[in-house]
Amino acid sequence: MLRDIDLNKVSDGKLYGSNDMAKTDCNGCKGCSSCCRGMGSSIILDPFDAHRLCTGLHKSFEELLNTCLELNVADGIILPNLRMTEAEDACAFLHNGRCSIHSIRPGICRIFPLGRFYENHSFRYFLQVHECPAPVKSKVKIRKWIDTPDFRRYEQFITDWHYYLKPLQEYAMDFTHGENIQKLSMYILKQFYLNPYDADKDFYQEFYERLEIASKYTP
Repeated sequence: MLRDIDLNKVSDGKLYGSNDMAKTDCNGCKGCSSCCRGMGSSIILDPFDAHRLCTGLHKSFEELLNTCLELNVADGIILPNLRMTEAEDACAFLHNGRCSIHSIRPGICRIFPLGRFYENHSFRYFLQVHECPAPVKSKVKIRKWIDTPDFRRYEQFITDWHYYLKPLQEYAMDFTHGENIQKLSMYILKQFYLNPYDADKDFYQEFYERLEIASKYTP
């Protein structure tokens, strides 16, 4: 998301790399699920998140949109996010106070209570000190905390996806572009989400093939 962050207000003032240790582990949450409630449309999915959910749940992206995902505008571009239930204002995947998709949970959930700070066509992590109510947390290596295979490629994907979207979101925030914004959103959804990835092929290879094509698209 496009936002200015005052790290001194939201973090411990430090920036971390994936091999650094940070106080992120609240020892299994112990029944707490506050980070899975009242999140609105903020848990935005990147293409790998969507692919991981589709593959892990054996459902198409369209099927997930009918049940546990929804589409909302994020900085001018329509993107998918986890849906909150109306009854409890909780994540649709929260069952009996526990995450039912923990092994395939989205990246935003995976890094919590960390956030990402982007600069110089890269990013580092920061620790959000006001988000998790657990009083005592243990230090854990960030790479281990995020727990994603092929971690180097994953972080490169996160970087490249962010810096692909950023100028398009800035373009979309200029409302003088009118219908072009909707066309741009639909192109992104079709190119990176609606068109299924081959479960038997390497996701990153497919993604970068699509990204190369998308980079030439003019709204």
